[in-house]
Amino acid sequence: MTWRARWQTWRRTHAMRHMLFAFGWVLILSAPIVGLLPGPGGIFVLAAGFALLLETSPWARRFYVRTKRRWPRLGEWVDWGMRRRSARRRREREKPALAVPLD
Repeated sequence: MTWRARWQTWRRTHAMRHMLFAFGWVLILSAPIVGLLPGPGGIFVLAAGFALLLETSPWARRFYVRTKRRWPRLGEWVDWGMRRRSARRRREREKPALAVPLD
């Protein structure tokens, strides 16, 4: 079993999902403190916290879907930042449609 497959299996356990969810909240709550330091660190800490919440929480996913429907451009940036497979599939599907000339 590869290291990545082992991590994926371990990450799906109930206890690990709760730990990642809690760590996501810790990152979100610590972002303003890190933001006081020089540099853009607070933004990256906040983004990492939101990514962990989005991966582990059903209500965060629902909130993300509602936000993405309201502000699609923001959703594109989040999908790109998280390297979501659904976003890649959507871009691949749109490429042929953009390449067709309109006559």
